[in-house]
Amino acid sequence: MGRRTTLALTVFLAVAPALAAETMSLPAVMRTAREKAHDVAAARAREAAAAARLNQARGLRLPALHAEEDFVRTDSPAEVFALELNQQRFSFAAFTATDPNRPSALDTAMTRIELALPLYTGGELSGRIGQAEAAAEAGSATAAWASDQAAWEAARAYLALAQAQEFAALLEQSRKTVAAHVELARDYVEQGMLVRSELLRAEVELARVEDMLEAALGGVRVAAANLAFRLGRDQDAELRAEALPAPAPPREDLAAYLAFALRRGDLVAARSMLRAGELERGVRRAAFLPRVGLVAREDLVDDHLFGRHGESTAVVAQARVSVFAGGSDRAALRAAEWEAKAAAEDVARFADGVQLEVRQAWEEAATARSRQTTAARAVGAAREVERIVSERFSKGVVKMLDLLDAATAAREAETRELAARADADTASIRLALVAGRTPESALP
Repeated sequence: MGRRTTLALTVFLAVAPALAAETMSLPAVMRTAREKAHDVAAARAREAAAAARLNQARGLRLPALHAEEDFVRTDSPAEVFALELNQQRFSFAAFTATDPNRPSALDTAMTRIELALPLYTGGELSGRIGQAEAAAEAGSATAAWASDQAAWEAARAYLALAQAQEFAALLEQSRKTVAAHVELARDYVEQGMLVRSELLRAEVELARVEDMLEAALGGVRVAAANLAFRLGRDQDAELRAEALPAPAPPREDLAAYLAFALRRGDLVAARSMLRAGELERGVRRAAFLPRVGLVAREDLVDDHLFGRHGESTAVVAQARVSVFAGGSDRAALRAAEWEAKAAAEDVARFADGVQLEVRQAWEEAATARSRQTTAARAVGAAREVERIVSERFSKGVVKMLDLLDAATAAREAETRELAARADADTASIRLALVAGRTPESALP
């Protein structure tokens, strides 16, 4: 643990000035992603839209009140006759005193206030409301899943940054070690204890490590920009991650993860949309049933806008049934039935795929933890070899090439352990995600 702290301090000094960079923790990163990620904001907006559509569907059951104003100027004999009656200005004496076939143009304004109430729709309204309810449930589940996805993507970017930082620190430490070997070799060459070719070989290795370090520092900058992107931050912001934690084993067995995965957000949303599709069959059956409604209206008629010289009221009960529509209604019903069947198969396949995904993630997490344990043991052995070879070199027993090979082997072992640790942490969080748990539940 002390060596990891030293590496973290080294990369802290190598990557960015202390006052300019911001160190973030993994839980804080995941929390920020849930609050700021664009994908989450979009999913929440769609959730709100689905809730509004549900209110829209429910509103169709309530009475609808409409107001309408029309203005007509006409000299059509039949219309002039009817409109004068509606204005309650008809005079039989005037009618007989003029030519009814050639009336003067008449101005008429008609104000209509109408109240319509559906009484029976064959189940179409209740079906549409049920579909809107299912869509609203799907929207909520999708928003929760998008939030988990954002937290996972931010965690993955954070772990990549932590790995890049620690890798840069390893290379910085390796550069210092090789530089010390170069200085020692130079002293030995001056003392005649070492041939110049071995010094040149050490200088070549130092140049190679310096090139790798420069590339690693570039990788740190890219990883920081990627993390800023996941958090909705300015990509020029200088961010740092804490040291990679040791991977933690899962808290439950595979069976528990498989059972919980059945409640995963995207799977819940798919089931909700399947229910909406199944309700479409009932909506299509409504075409074969009568529709009954009630309409009440008040008409105000005058020779100027919004006047009420003439006034009438009507209450109409309407019933309508489709007798023949060329087979289109029946075809629409059959299509809805087949689409519901197809959707049910899709959801069943999706659920099976989720189970398989959990099994794969479980095995990947177990393998990653095992690799990290093995790599950690190899690091200890490689460091011990480096120490022994260094002592033997100082005594002139081994060549510079042997010392450089030992240093390279130690660095490669440390790099493998770092990669294995990052993979194990990533696999642990991904296992929680695909099993329908919050990614934060995988944190130590």
